[in-house]
Amino acid sequence: MNFEFASAGQIIFGVGRLAEIGDLAAGLGRRALVVTGRDPSRSTPLIDLLDKAFIDASTHVIDGEPTIGMVAAGVKRVRETACDLIIGFGGGSALDAGKAIAALATNPGDPLDYLEGIGGAKPLRNMPIPYIAIPTTAGTGSEVTRNAVVASPEARVKVSLRSPLMLPRLALIDPELTYSTPPTVTAFSGMDALAQVIEPFVSTAANPITDALAREAIPRAARSLPAVFVNGRDAEAREEMALVALFGGMALANARLGAAHGLAGPLGGMFDAPHGALVAALLPHVVNVNLAAMKQRSPNHPALRRYKHVATLLTGHMKATAEEGAQWIAELAMMLRIPRLSAFKITRSHFRAIVEKAAQSNSMKGNPIALTAVEMNEILERAL
Repeated sequence: MNFEFASAGQIIFGVGRLAEIGDLAAGLGRRALVVTGRDPSRSTPLIDLLDKAFIDASTHVIDGEPTIGMVAAGVKRVRETACDLIIGFGGGSALDAGKAIAALATNPGDPLDYLEGIGGAKPLRNMPIPYIAIPTTAGTGSEVTRNAVVASPEARVKVSLRSPLMLPRLALIDPELTYSTPPTVTAFSGMDALAQVIEPFVSTAANPITDALAREAIPRAARSLPAVFVNGRDAEAREEMALVALFGGMALANARLGAAHGLAGPLGGMFDAPHGALVAALLPHVVNVNLAAMKQRSPNHPALRRYKHVATLLTGHMKATAEEGAQWIAELAMMLRIPRLSAFKITRSHFRAIVEKAAQSNSMKGNPIALTAVEMNEILERAL
């Protein structure tokens, strides 16, 4: 047993806890840049709370999933205005962008110098500007991870900026902020959160702490995601899904993900498609192909038992098989109206490029068994 575990410096969770942000932020800085999604008016309550704490705050809008250019623009603004605090407020895109801006603002050079895959992957040398993450959706768990995903439109790929220094100083999770999330976003982000407690549990780097998080989160997602999709004002279900997303972020940051995220990453870089929708479309087929691969090539693989345990947690039936777990996920995706990959103009002609990129992804390295190109093509075919 050999593992490490790291998370945000402080985690505050609970309905109404946003009200505490003034005092919390005042201990970290006095001139804040609030990185938001495409509707900055949603951050007005936050700005008002910061103003009452005598913190000068302005907003920086991330219109869509963050690109290298958006992050570079944020870094330029931080340096020009001498901000000493960054607050990410929004979904995963805003949180990742804020995290990247906070890190790159204190480290010289071009953003490409530090990016994995298409850049130099240089380690960060200087501590980022203090960063607070406040999610308004229950999905990515970015509030407790040590990386930020950014897109390169020119290379048609998403890559990571990654460093232990990037863990937020504070993660404030107020489930009340998710109440107004539309059903489609609830579905996409919720399926991403579910995947992020399943994939680490069966990954090559699972450990006792991430296992405990997954075992606690999977049944919560199973009962609460369908409920909150039907009724977005279900306070208990919203609270549970916020907790699932938090646990998923902690799990993926300290274990690994798998083929659903390994394939979704390249797809997201190549096509205009929500990350959560891609993960959701792929996940049941990844489970089935993984099971078949392990039974054929590694019949005593411990992940076979883990997938069966996932099935019992999802279905509530102790005798559920791993395949029944995959079927449960597929039926949930149908109930949530998750589109198939073809809805995003993905065709078989793209499979080769997708597979080549996925094979090199960090997430794919966590898959319980190394998949062949034929098996990855099969997953894409089934999800098409």
